[in-house]
Formats: sequence, structure tokens, C-alpha cells
Amino acid sequence: MTERLDKVLSHAGFGTRKDAKKILRKGLVSVNGQVVRDFDFKLDLEADQLFVDGQRVGVQSDLYLMMNKPADYVCANKDGLHQTVFSLLEDGYRTPYFESRLHLIGRLDIDTQGLLLFTTDGDLTHRLISPKTSCPKKYFVRLEKPFGQEERAAVEEKLAQGIMVPEEDHEAAFKALPAKIEWTEAADEVFLTITEGKYHQVKRMFLALENKVAGLKRVQIGGLALDPSLEPGEYRKLTAEELAALEK
Repeated sequence: MTERLDKVLSHAGFGTRKDAKKILRKGLVSVNGQVVRDFDFKLDLEADQLFVDGQRVGVQSDLYLMMNKPADYVCANKDGLHQTVFSLLEDGYRTPYFESRLHLIGRLDIDTQGLLLFTTDGDLTHRLISPKTSCPKKYFVRLEKPFGQEERAAVEEKLAQGIMVPEEDHEAAFKALPAKIEWTEAADEVFLTITEGKYHQVKRMFLALENKVAGLKRVQIGGLALDPSLEPGEYRKLTAEELAALEK
């Protein structure tokens, strides 16, 4: 895959495309050992080696980040009342290139924690959030009250069949697609896997089961699990293996 050199430089954190062109004109950029001044130059992202002022610059066609979202942050680029998850990213991700392309794959409520994905790859985003793909999302749920042993079989069956979810705010009631619940040793803690992402869906599903969510954390999307070593607010790039698991 090839990309315009000025765009790659902007992507890599060297300012705007206009700033990148200034660097090129000064002769500070070389590709495979040869100085390049042409900002229309097409860089092979897989084969070419890019240097700026003698320093190797890593390039990639798209960016994929995993974050452990903390509570009290909203999933938005800007918000007048609350801090946003984008504010947790380092300055290198605040270039015009990223401001125009970096986005979230799905969102989490302000009080929900856990796995959050940032990317510049619109195709991947479409595949993961499209209703046609039914991408599973797994949540760790702490309940206000435990389900007794005698209730569990009925809860499993209701979720497997798809329960009616009540309306909330201006969101209409709907019948949820089949979901899977997993019990843990703690009576008030469960895992729930769903294939949708409607407004407050997990919370509304447990309301339909006459219970309430006291704590919620997303731990997996498709084949990608949250890195347990990431503290709330921390993030890192996906590995090639993790990206492959996500795309399955």
C-alpha cells in the first residue's frame, strides 16, 4: 500500500501537511537513503524506509489503539461538561491527520469502564459495528443484587431467547438479540455477551430481569480481550496478532 509522503509525515506527528512540505523542501526527508523533496512522492508503507533529519520514522497505513477506559470520561472528541477519552491520548495523536481520521469503534457510557478501541481504519469500524456482522461484546457486570441459584436457569433461558428491553429516555423498547450470561464465584458478579450496542443496553436488559447494574466494564470485542495490565486511562497499540483476532 502506498501513501503520499506529506500525508505520511503528518500522520507520524510532523505537523500539518503544510508543515510536512516545509520539512521536505529543506531536504530533511530521505527514503531508502535518497533525499526526497517531492511531497507527491508515493511511499510504500510496507517496504520503504523513511528518515527525517537522520532519524528513522515508523509508518503504518492505519492506527489501532486499545484503551482501558476509566469512569467519568465521555466517548467523544469534545464535550463542554466532561473530560473526553481523547484527552487521555498523548500530543502525538493531536495532529490534523488524527483529528480528521482517528475515531472510536463503538462507545461506552460515561460510568462504564473497559475495552475501548481507537482507529483510523473506517473499513474495520464498519465491519465491527454493522448489525450484519453481529460482533460479540463481553461485559463484566456487578449487580445490585445476586440472582439466586433457583433463578439462574430462568435468566439464562430468557436471555438466550431474547428479552424485551424497556424504553428509556427517548429510546424505544425493543427485543434484544439472544445473549449469553456466565456466572462467577461471586454471586453478584456475572459476564454478559451481547451482539448489539443500543443505548444503555446492558443496564436496560438487567432492568428487564428485575435487577440493576452497579458496575459495568467491557472486557472483550470479538476475539480481542482487554489487556489486564492496562490501568484505567492507559492505552497501547494493538499487536499484529490482536488485530488479526479482532478481524476474524
